[in-house]
Amino acid sequence: MDFILSHVEHGVMTLTLNRPDRLNSFNDVMHQQLAECLKQAERDETIRCLLITGAGRGFCAGQDLNDRNVDPNGPAPDLGMSVERFYNPLVRRLAALPKPVICAVNGVAAGAGATLALGCDIVIAARSANFVMAFSKLGLVPDCGGTWLLPRVAGRARAMGLALLGEKLSAEQAHAWGMIWQVVDDAALVDTAQQLAVHLAAQPTFGLGLIKQAINASETNTLNAQLDLERDYQRIAGRSADYREGVSAFLNKRALHFTGK
Repeated sequence: MDFILSHVEHGVMTLTLNRPDRLNSFNDVMHQQLAECLKQAERDETIRCLLITGAGRGFCAGQDLNDRNVDPNGPAPDLGMSVERFYNPLVRRLAALPKPVICAVNGVAAGAGATLALGCDIVIAARSANFVMAFSKLGLVPDCGGTWLLPRVAGRARAMGLALLGEKLSAEQAHAWGMIWQVVDDAALVDTAQQLAVHLAAQPTFGLGLIKQAINASETNTLNAQLDLERDYQRIAGRSADYREGVSAFLNKRALHFTGK
């Protein structure tokens, strides 16, 4: 079965998590199919923006617990192996992808589904959507980058509350706290996310990739290290075909045509 639906058009790869009967919760096969799609996004130069959403009434309920059935009379499971094999590579690949990653949250985003969504570059949520750090309800630790991400997008106090209490956070509140980019009516989510993705795919994506890497690096860099990185990235950006195209189009007062190189 296709647990990940992939569609490429106008430079945008749209990936739809497709286990709607399980609220798009992850199992091993779904992880493997997502990894293959991301491999294509990394290698295909015609793909210049990635859009991730979910099928049905939810975005992603995190890990499918039926896939991690724990026998109370058996040996303890090694959940760290799943994190190491699937979730950590997923977070690293999305962060390293030199293209914008948009997440359209169409319903509940719980556990690793919430941290996956919030870790994307731009997050648009339907008004009915909510985020739940469900890990604490099971005696677990936020993964999929959760403990690194939450203090940075929400602040330490809110991160602690979200992680320890595991209560629902509405899309409206997440937006008010600056955790996501935009909230739209449910009926407008698909069109809004697609329009933004198509717009970004037509922009100088070589430079957008450098912006993404610079902002990610700033989370741990000192000011001096970040200034040096800006210098180095600006040097690289200034040698790009996109920069030459932008300057040429501006001076000649003509339409822009970026290639992402």
